[in-house]
Amino acid sequence: MNLCNIRTVKDIMARYGTDTKKGFGQNFLINPAIPEDIAEESYSYHTRENGMGESAVLEIGPGIGALTAQLCERYDKVVAVEIDKTLIPILGETLGEYSNVRVINEDFLKLDLKSFLKEEFNSTPVSVCANLPYYITTPIIMKLLEESRDEGRCMLTSLTVMVQKEVADRLCATEKDSEYGAITASLNYYGRVKKLFTVAPGNFLPAPSVTSAVIRIELYKESPYSVKDEKTLFEVISGAFAQRRKTMLNSLSSSLGFVSKERIGQIITELGFDINIRGERLSVADFCALADKIYEEKKK
Repeated sequence: MNLCNIRTVKDIMARYGTDTKKGFGQNFLINPAIPEDIAEESYSYHTRENGMGESAVLEIGPGIGALTAQLCERYDKVVAVEIDKTLIPILGETLGEYSNVRVINEDFLKLDLKSFLKEEFNSTPVSVCANLPYYITTPIIMKLLEESRDEGRCMLTSLTVMVQKEVADRLCATEKDSEYGAITASLNYYGRVKKLFTVAPGNFLPAPSVTSAVIRIELYKESPYSVKDEKTLFEVISGAFAQRRKTMLNSLSSSLGFVSKERIGQIITELGFDINIRGERLSVADFCALADKIYEEKKK
């Protein structure tokens, strides 16, 4: 079954009495080369990192299964989480030939992710591969990053995901880039981000109003960063970008109520930064150093 054929997609949806739902951010791929390329990018990196042993992948929002089928062709085990209950019987048909896939009708954002990963995959290395709903891209990515560690070990190998190109530019930015922000710095704490390729609107049904891009987040097995308190680190990163038009000093002093503006200024200069520096000029290592100093103030 060609799950990227427009007529096939429309016929399946009509037969099951449903349609794409804007509220769930559903845009189905109609160019077969795209899901093939996404799945191959995910699997090739997975095998490079984990060898040719048992492989597993988690997909979020499988739609009618165009990408899922390609993942089934490559991975030993595929688990797909779909929020739209009307798509579950459709997936039962479109993925019927595969015995290595399990589809779960759940809201991914409400899952206890750590327990879910243990129950579904045990100790098998897991990658994530998905065409993410654009309206909740950031919450999904941050949940994957924040909740996939167990006793300091990351339970995921990588995230290969399709997002809006504008979001991809932001996630792949480096310090000094205008797109660099709190999400960029936070994400870089967990891994390296690479843009793989862009996808034009015409490759979807219905066609979105924006260009898309596929990125890969290569998660650190062992973090190159050391920080005394992660909660403080993310408070500092968030505070540094809370008021982008202001200096980091002014932005942080408005966000961190437990330390005075004067002391924040002293910490900034103690670390060798200009007092008028802005958050987008700091690397992850810089934020870790800043957070450690501020954490010491929090403990007083």
